[in-house]
Amino acid sequence: MTVNEEASNGDTSPPLLVGRRLSKAYGRTPALRGASVELRAGEILAVTGASGSGKSTLLHCLAGIVRPDLGAVEYGGERLDTLPERRLSELRRTEFGVVFQFGQLIPELTVLDNVALPLLLAGAARGAAHERAGEWLERFGVLGQRTLRPGELSGGQAQRVSLARALVTGPKVVFADEPTGALDSLAGEQVMAALTHTARESGTAVLLITHDAQVAAYADRELSLTDGTVPADGAPTSAEVTS
Repeated sequence: MTVNEEASNGDTSPPLLVGRRLSKAYGRTPALRGASVELRAGEILAVTGASGSGKSTLLHCLAGIVRPDLGAVEYGGERLDTLPERRLSELRRTEFGVVFQFGQLIPELTVLDNVALPLLLAGAARGAAHERAGEWLERFGVLGQRTLRPGELSGGQAQRVSLARALVTGPKVVFADEPTGALDSLAGEQVMAALTHTARESGTAVLLITHDAQVAAYADRELSLTDGTVPADGAPTSAEVTS
């Protein structure tokens, strides 16, 4: 049985997010070759591998940020890779949350406005958006920094603000691309503890991209991209990812 047939906890419920035989090339350079993965509701899945192994490209395809050249991405039974950009943008605003290695906060906005932005884009009133953003900042221990600009934050603070922004809309899936890659070990542990605790509490699924074994240890399951194969519990699958 492969990683795409059963989660490690024995859950046989239909997967929430599926990538089937995904291929993606940039010019003549292949990034993905037939990679397959499944993510179930409430599951934390770590995708590991060396730099250049296709981890981020896989995440971008699954999140609808880029379209695969071949293969299919399904979310809740809906084909993401064939959806119009307007629908993809709607999903990224409401049901998907994304955390990048360097946070990608908007430098001109305050911390509070950065976290409230997804709610405002979804049509929430400014007061309600700020109130909810404040609740998430408090949950991640950075409410005291709400009036600061991103440039005034430490790396760990900025990444916790990014987590608050990713989770403020109550997404069903969070895509975290090397969320601790720019942090020291202590700040990285704090960010991962905050992310996994909150995800388990809310039932949010997390697709975690990392090259760090200590970060991957926070996940329920690990899928490793190595030498063109994706082993599942030590057994190779047909999925292929190349550098």
